[in-house]
Amino acid sequence: MPLTREDIKRISSLGYKIKNFAVKIGKEWKLRNKLGRCYFLGENGCKIYDFRPEGCRLYPLIYDEEHDKPILDELCPYREEFEPKKSDFERLLRLIDKLRKETETE
Repeated sequence: MPLTREDIKRISSLGYKIKNFAVKIGKEWKLRNKLGRCYFLGENGCKIYDFRPEGCRLYPLIYDEEHDKPILDELCPYREEFEPKKSDFERLLRLIDKLRKETETE
């Protein structure tokens, strides 16, 4: 899951160290996986739910770079239960734009 600078600040404000929850790949920050699962996924779900990254808030809506459009993630077993609204698509496109701008300035 990609992370914006705001996501990193919000999560860090909870006392988590960036080196523990994020990894930088090229110019982009992403959530770290631990044993193939999100670092924050616990037995009872997300440990930082109210502070989770913007991409997590929109999931299972993701951006398909190959087709240059938002889609529902085929890997999500609950995608059929999600009814994206126009505002969700707009939020995702703004997020993608923000992430692109942040990597351009690094």
